[in-house]
Amino acid sequence: MRWTWYLFRFDGRMGRAGFWCSLILVLCGMILLVSLCLGIMSALGNEVKSFDLNADDVFKIVDPAAYRWSLLDNLPVLLLKVAATALTLWIDLAIMVKRLHDRDKSAWWLLAYFVLPGLFKQFEERLPDTYWMLPIGLASMVLPIWGFIETGFLRGTKGPNRFGPDLEAVVASASSPAGQGWDQGRQIEIVPPHASPPGGMHVKRGT
Repeated sequence: MRWTWYLFRFDGRMGRAGFWCSLILVLCGMILLVSLCLGIMSALGNEVKSFDLNADDVFKIVDPAAYRWSLLDNLPVLLLKVAATALTLWIDLAIMVKRLHDRDKSAWWLLAYFVLPGLFKQFEERLPDTYWMLPIGLASMVLPIWGFIETGFLRGTKGPNRFGPDLEAVVASASSPAGQGWDQGRQIEIVPPHASPPGGMHVKRGT
């Protein structure tokens, strides 16, 4: 189905319209998923005042200090949060990668737009307070903003690129009224000359 490609696959290109529609769908899905998790916790007798999903929580995996609270007492909550965060992260990455493909950029740009700023934010309070950290901190703020601008507002490359065809051009041509967007190259055909006389007449020689 088409929606599985939008949310879970990393191949191909995604235009701006598909990007925003996918984000709206993800937001609705996150609200439903959080409500479901809260309902499960309440049914199991665990009092949970809040339960949020944030893709930045994935960086807590490399930070043991983030889980100083008792894992045994909160193990069901932890398992649900890990599963829900992993699903949300997969969908977010799939959308971002296809949008980068539309910009003719590889998925490695996520290191600059997402991974490095996320790691800096996770360990910011424990990094040395020196002047040489200022450009790193500034970059960690600017790069995610530019990544959001590039994926959310800038048009993809015109025409096909190494990741696939230009979807915006295909949609525009499909929705254009008849008679507009005339392609002269397709309408004009050059008929090669034939050896036979015009009109399909043949000269028959007598024996």
